[in-house]
Amino acid sequence: MLSVHTSPLEQPGTGDAGGMNVYVVELSRRLAALGVEVEVFTRRTSGAQADLVELSPGVLVRHVDAGPYEGLAKEELPGQLCAFTAGLMRAAAAAADGHYDLVHSHYWLSGQVGWLFAERWGVPLVHTMHTMAKVKNAALAEGDVPEPRGRVIGEQQVVDAADRLVANTAEEAADLVSHYGADPDRVGAVPPGVDLELFSPGDRAAARARLGLPADADVLLFVGRIQPLKGPDVLVAAAARMRARRGAGDRPLVVAVLGGPSGSGLARPTALLDQAAQLGVGDVLLTRPPVARAELADWYRAADLVTVPSHNESFGLVALEAQACGTPVVAASVGGLRRAVSDGVSGVLVPGHDPGRWAVELDVLLADPGRRAAMGRSAVAHASGFGWDRTAQRVLREYDRAAATFAHRRPAPLPLLEASG
Repeated sequence: MLSVHTSPLEQPGTGDAGGMNVYVVELSRRLAALGVEVEVFTRRTSGAQADLVELSPGVLVRHVDAGPYEGLAKEELPGQLCAFTAGLMRAAAAAADGHYDLVHSHYWLSGQVGWLFAERWGVPLVHTMHTMAKVKNAALAEGDVPEPRGRVIGEQQVVDAADRLVANTAEEAADLVSHYGADPDRVGAVPPGVDLELFSPGDRAAARARLGLPADADVLLFVGRIQPLKGPDVLVAAAARMRARRGAGDRPLVVAVLGGPSGSGLARPTALLDQAAQLGVGDVLLTRPPVARAELADWYRAADLVTVPSHNESFGLVALEAQACGTPVVAASVGGLRRAVSDGVSGVLVPGHDPGRWAVELDVLLADPGRRAAMGRSAVAHASGFGWDRTAQRVLREYDRAAATFAHRRPAPLPLLEASG
């Protein structure tokens, strides 16, 4: 596994750590349980990180030196790919010939490195995009920065080089074909999973008591990195409209945001707080840094609704985790969220990002506890079809397909010249 720009050991929800981190961790663990030894190579971001860390039995994380440990933005990492490749060569030098059977790269930066090492080791290359520049640029949030042309070119090269592309949804697979000219026969769709043991229904009142949330409030939850792409500003603007319509006897409103600034959001790290203050809902907004997974499950259980107002999502693991905990989800009708949420059954998909429309959808659900309870039960059933064990088994089948493609595409060895008379 290659995860150049973010370590699977990092806390999701801030910096560059997010759903991809969860994906790499959970997939690696479940593959190991199926008898596949996994080594994850990632860039070292702290001098305190050991060269080798056992993530779980059968899964090793190897840290590679490439550029300064701290203060290096993801956008600057293309200039460090050569250094990462050199570090990976040193780290893997001790491995015997034939030690690696396959390379699975995550995100285009890893794909660039994976392309080289798959050829060097003579093994198949499997790649998962997670996000695509052309898709992101077609759905930019207001004030967000387009992905650079260099990334588009790099993604195209990886698409052309990979023996197999694993997309999160059929829609993402179609985007690979339409935007990047991928061969449909080399693209497979495997939805991510959810840890159904960790994320499970629980008592809402008890969860609120543990988290210090008011028992009598309407609680809306946002979990993720604070950046325009994720749309937390849409939720704050909607909350202002909801607050304006409430009377003195209505339930108080709490908008809880778990996450930290990331990407273009780093340019204005207090933007969400400033927006809330300007709209007069500073007392409604409750911000917290990312939390450990066990506590995150409590936040999902404590919320009346979990919101995912993203402008683009390759899948939306937050939506799946929330549903597994029995909490309905209100999400933007974009990308993989259309697959992660069963519209009208386990939650509601909202077209567009108009705060007024979002305020209406949220108010309608908050005013109908019976409908929310029914959606919560359906949400658990919907999420139960997305266990990580099933994901790992399907990814293994994609590895088999990659091996078959590789065997077909691999050039035949040149014939030996016979010695003349």
